[in-house]
Amino acid sequence: MKARAYRSVWDALEDSPEQAANMRLRSELMIALRAQVEGWDTTQARAAKRLRITQPRLNDLLRGRIGKFSLDALVALAEHAGLDVRLKVRAAA
Repeated sequence: MKARAYRSVWDALEDSPEQAANMRLRSELMIALRAQVEGWDTTQARAAKRLRITQPRLNDLLRGRIGKFSLDALVALAEHAGLDVRLKVRAAA
């Protein structure tokens, strides 16, 4: 059996390149959001209020439950968190 190489874990797990790209973006946003929230050094309740979500929803974010968040929702949360979200588009290799 020959081993296959993938650009990212999402390329291996998802059914299409489009789904893999969406998951890559979502995971990058979740990682950035988690780092931002942890940097606030506050309670989850206060952080949730700052992000304009419930504390259980924040818990889902912090625990990496990626399936519970759309790309649109994560972009909105990033804006509430004071993050500057930019998308870099380039031709595929």
